[in-house]
Amino acid sequence: MEIDPKTGLPVEAMAWEDLAKTEQKIKVTSEKRRYGKFITLVSGFDKTIDIKSTAKSLKAELACGGTIKNNSIELQGNHKRQVKKVLVKLGFPEESIVIE
Repeated sequence: MEIDPKTGLPVEAMAWEDLAKTEQKIKVTSEKRRYGKFITLVSGFDKTIDIKSTAKSLKAELACGGTIKNNSIELQGNHKRQVKKVLVKLGFPEESIVIE
């Protein structure tokens, strides 16, 4: 069995995760919360996707804070336009991402 040096996971497991990314229907919305603050909600992830690492990559790329709640990612600020570019860079297909 071949091990990927970057992630430490078997190469076969990584292929399944890439396949799972193509089957996602991701929805990006923005919502106004208390005191006029905006948050960006990224939802629609399956259990097969590592949502923690996806959230970490989004937060680092967009230079914002955020959290994971109810199997969706909440990012601080209005990042609807930038999220799609980052998700495509992470390997999600562009046609599966819907911005509302």
